[in-house]
Amino acid sequence: MGRPKAKAGNPAGLSDLTLDELRPLLAAQIAASAMFDGWSDTALLDAAEGTGIDPDVARLAFPGGSIDMIEAWIATIDAAMVMALPAEKLATMKVRDRIRAQVVFRLEAMAGLEESLRRAHSVMAMPQNLHRALAIGWRSADLMWRQAGDTTTDYNHYTKRTLLGGIYAATLAVFVDDDSEGESATHAFLDRRIEGVMRFEKAKARLLDPQREHFSVVRFLGRLRYPAR
Repeated sequence: MGRPKAKAGNPAGLSDLTLDELRPLLAAQIAASAMFDGWSDTALLDAAEGTGIDPDVARLAFPGGSIDMIEAWIATIDAAMVMALPAEKLATMKVRDRIRAQVVFRLEAMAGLEESLRRAHSVMAMPQNLHRALAIGWRSADLMWRQAGDTTTDYNHYTKRTLLGGIYAATLAVFVDDDSEGESATHAFLDRRIEGVMRFEKAKARLLDPQREHFSVVRFLGRLRYPAR
């Protein structure tokens, strides 16, 4: 598909942007409107008007409707997180702090848009959107782990992302209804979940350590028969 042309009178440069380039420009505006109008065509048209993009072109940027808009919004948060917390900055922190910093950044990026997030969850929970929703969540969890320096390729690659995806989803569920000062309840919930995962990872490492002396039934029975003198 060729480059979409913005309508006459649009800000200079918009007519030269591709749909992929227009999408993030619209996403934040759509999210702001979604708290009132949901992830709807109305929110899309508001965003188009606010950014000076031709409404017909804006619609072309999100052929899948609501779920496309939500995915684009989350992608802008992913991109902003990487810019604010590059891997080299995270490398100076402990692993748990690397993960926490990224999740907290995402919460701060969505502050004030809790209703939009709640409505996004409703859209993502629809049966026809479940596969996309899982893929979107996995992509964010994978990005956070890669930014944190994780290079695993074995089963740990999948367990880490599954656990983090679960933590993040549960934290968002608390966040949307959190009326505590400074979202302190959400942060406390997140800290407890991360601590639980760290304990699990330590226990798993001890169990799977190839250098660790494992229990031997034969050796145990031999000691019963021939106790040390």
